[in-house]
Amino acid sequence: MNSHLLYPQIGKVIASTGSRQFPRMLHDLIHAHLTIDATQIRQLREPPASCSAESTLLNETVFSSQARADDHLRDASRLHLFRRKDDYRYEIHVLRADSADGFSALERSRLDDISTLLLPMLEKHIDALQPTAPERSAPESIEQRFVERLAQSGLNLSERECQVCLGLLAGHTAPEQAERLALKVNTVESYLRRAAIKLGISGRHSLMRWMYAQA
Repeated sequence: MNSHLLYPQIGKVIASTGSRQFPRMLHDLIHAHLTIDATQIRQLREPPASCSAESTLLNETVFSSQARADDHLRDASRLHLFRRKDDYRYEIHVLRADSADGFSALERSRLDDISTLLLPMLEKHIDALQPTAPERSAPESIEQRFVERLAQSGLNLSERECQVCLGLLAGHTAPEQAERLALKVNTVESYLRRAAIKLGISGRHSLMRWMYAQA
């Protein structure tokens, strides 16, 4: 898929972190990558050794327009993504209504390619929903995360390099950034290439992975 089409949707997902729109934005991002009928996101607490039952803390499902209800997906084909952190498990399930129309190896690979973006975004969304932690009362902004990762990495970018990176992380395309910053498109791309060399990344997906890499 054309990354110029996908990248603004990543920005929209980040911007919706901690809001009611997040599940829909996440679903739309995945749906742009492969055809699906529903996306389910879940957070579960892992049971202690003395207990065999998990507790579900969050469970939301978003449907594409053609998928009308849960019973429409009882015999669905499914793909699963999950990660564990501390005592919690974060899960993303994507479903296709007709079990006869399963997911191909290429489609599985496409989902795997963006899994390193999707699961950290889900974790941050759930963190932002927690009312008991004052520092989590508002979602972390893109700029805060970007500056934090730069500090962790001990790297320095120029003001323009930071601007174009932040603009893309917020969902703006290179032409949109050129207009906003009164630059030429190839100049914006040049700043991106310079930043990529300094950050040790290879492209736009890599920039997002770098943003949400574990410190």
